[in-house]
Amino acid sequence: MEKIKVGVIGVGYLGRFHAQKYAALEGATLVGVADTDAQQSRRVAEECGCQSFGNYKELLPFVDAVSIVVPTSCHCMVAGDCLDAGLDVLLEKPMTVTLAEADELIAKAEARSLILQIGHLERFNPAVQAMEPFLTTPVFIESHRIATFKNRGVDVDVVLDLMIHDIDIILNIVDSPIKTIHTVGAPVATANTDIANARLIFENGATANVTVSRISRTNLRKMRIFQPGSYINVDFGNKRVMTIQLSDELRENGMPKQVVEVRTFADGDALRSEVTSFVQHVRERTRPACSGVEGRRALAVALQVMAQIKEHQNLDLFKKVLSAKKS
Repeated sequence: MEKIKVGVIGVGYLGRFHAQKYAALEGATLVGVADTDAQQSRRVAEECGCQSFGNYKELLPFVDAVSIVVPTSCHCMVAGDCLDAGLDVLLEKPMTVTLAEADELIAKAEARSLILQIGHLERFNPAVQAMEPFLTTPVFIESHRIATFKNRGVDVDVVLDLMIHDIDIILNIVDSPIKTIHTVGAPVATANTDIANARLIFENGATANVTVSRISRTNLRKMRIFQPGSYINVDFGNKRVMTIQLSDELRENGMPKQVVEVRTFADGDALRSEVTSFVQHVRERTRPACSGVEGRRALAVALQVMAQIKEHQNLDLFKKVLSAKKS
């Protein structure tokens, strides 16, 4: 079996992990990595046994496919260059900054029959994959994605940084268009929104209540899904899924008896599964479950949430307060 020649563009915190996974993957050869930080590029290249490139365009002639893990504002430009060069692309989330940019990349990929996979990593969380057989007709979903502050990803709103993960999952499991969106949110530590809540109401009556924060003192990533006759609790961080099925047998108080099952997946590696899936799609020329179309769909909802939040924010007042604290 001929190995797929791959490269990684952007080898900061997350890109370095992409490089490591490819270097260990039997079906791929990590040809090189590229980063504007030449020292970091050389460091990762030495670690993974591949070439280092300062300019990503110099890498493109030597590979069949790339992972792109650069700042979101650069996604469209870098991915566009790679698609123009005839390469298959795994593009980190969020797909782009605007829908126009997303449409541009989708059109380029479709015109040349190229793979465009969007890196919504939670799709490959073993707990998420384990819950799928138990899904029927979700009627209420509640998710919390709460993280401690990290000085990365803050160039974008917390909705694009964190909430878009849950938006993507919810859109994938609720088979209905969104009817209305209700939001609240605020900047706290940065000039962008750092904490937000969105209530998504679907045309079929299903409702999702989504809360995110990147200014917490603890980390929490959970989703609860209620549907007729059952309940699913997914713990993304601990890779644990609990299912509760209501039986026909009643308790003394009239409540149906519950059948509870708990599964844990401590050994699961979502990023390894993601890059393995990408290489397989490249080899077999098959469409990813999270292609550019699904990436655009999640982005469209995220942008609606952001726009609605900003309608109610007094950013000028916040900037004045933040400036006063720094002085």
